[in-house]
Amino acid sequence: MPKSIPKKVYAVPGHAESVMMTPIGRIRSPHTERFGTPRQAILPADARHRPQERALVELFPDQVPARAVADLAGFDYVWVIAWLHLNQGFRAEVAPPRDRAHPRSLFATRAPHRPNPIGLSAARVLEVRGHVVELERIDLLDGTPVLDLKPYVPYADAFPEAKAGWLDALPTPGK
Repeated sequence: MPKSIPKKVYAVPGHAESVMMTPIGRIRSPHTERFGTPRQAILPADARHRPQERALVELFPDQVPARAVADLAGFDYVWVIAWLHLNQGFRAEVAPPRDRAHPRSLFATRAPHRPNPIGLSAARVLEVRGHVVELERIDLLDGTPVLDLKPYVPYADAFPEAKAGWLDALPTPGK
């Protein structure tokens, strides 16, 4: 199996052949290298960064006005949608960190190496100041481009009874 699948343009009638996105900001994080960065924002990172870890979303004023994030101050969490800019290529199967002995299909994991390296992180909102959103516990590297922010809405985003496929057979992290 090849390391990565070559990119092809697939024409879908009535749809664009490509998508162009412009970052609206960037992450300022204590994580400067992949090693030691948590795999999920909720998981522990290097003790030097937790529990005091803080990260910032610095929004670009030429992309969005400060008013666009002002009301996030009332939310506990925000979804950060980011472009994992350092990742190149992907594999159809990956060995997840919690179960390296059993490779899993890419889309049944949260592996960062994907056909489109889009990251999704739920982070606690600490403060909103103009074009800056201060967060607690982030799993993104310093300088990661931010594509969008969306509020975490518990009634719509939480499904406590949902099944998690092959992960259900593994011990819960941190317990």
